[in-house]
Amino acid sequence: MTSLRSVVITVSDRSASGEREDRGGPLAVQLLEAAGIEIAGLEVVPDGADSVEAALRRALATRAQLIVTTGGTGVGPRDQTPEGTERVVTRSLPGIAEELRRVGLTDTPLSVISRGVAGVVDPEGALVVNLPGSPRAVSSGIPVIVSVATHVVDQVRGGDHS
Repeated sequence: MTSLRSVVITVSDRSASGEREDRGGPLAVQLLEAAGIEIAGLEVVPDGADSVEAALRRALATRAQLIVTTGGTGVGPRDQTPEGTERVVTRSLPGIAEELRRVGLTDTPLSVISRGVAGVVDPEGALVVNLPGSPRAVSSGIPVIVSVATHVVDQVRGGDHS
């Protein structure tokens, strides 16, 4: 697999304030590295659409080709990761988000309430995917992302459809 440059962003008020250890972000980093994907950074930011949007723009400025967020995809008042992501993504890839919810059902019926989105950012050619913050969701979701990331980034940058 061609190595992709990736950034992981944990979205959590409690982790950003130091109240709770971030377990989802480091696990995502570990799983991506094990799949041969280069990690350019791990950032922890508070919940909220503005915070997520700013973190995604910082990650894009590093020329990240894959950006994975963990957390903020639920229905709580501060869960606004999808809203922040939608401000940055230029083309949606709903099939990825649907597959993440489907594979999550093996762990919990609550996966159906994840509002996570996935899409590409033009002209940067990056893939952005939202995962729930739980380590179980990260464990089941990273393989889905890894299975399509290289192809998606290649396609966005004008590669052949093979």
